[in-house]
Amino acid sequence: MNKIVVGLLCGLILGAIDGGTAWFYPETRSVIGGILVGSSIKGMIVGLLSGWFARKVESTKWGVVVGAVVGAVLGLLFACLVAAMQHDHYLEIMLPGFVTGAIIGFLTQTMGTPAWRRAHGTSLPQSK
Repeated sequence: MNKIVVGLLCGLILGAIDGGTAWFYPETRSVIGGILVGSSIKGMIVGLLSGWFARKVESTKWGVVVGAVVGAVLGLLFACLVAAMQHDHYLEIMLPGFVTGAIIGFLTQTMGTPAWRRAHGTSLPQSK
């Protein structure tokens, strides 16, 4: 399975788990469906971008950094949308987005088949 697909699947699953944690806040229970969908989409976007980055750069450290930054930025965008609806939950939205993004960045670097391996069918890159 390629790294982008791994990122999308991990993002979907972790995003849904991230959104499911909103159940612990009683004021969000009436809109939990929208939160789950939004968090899943956010996770898939992070997974897509992290998977793309993992195909270009083979570095676990930078994969985690990219995933965490993208997760935090998307978390900030969602937090601003929520704040526009009279709820200030910046920390509760951005922190899980940051952590989830870091996990997705790690998973896309360590799982999936690198592009050069699929192209050459070998376990090591061919040197000339």
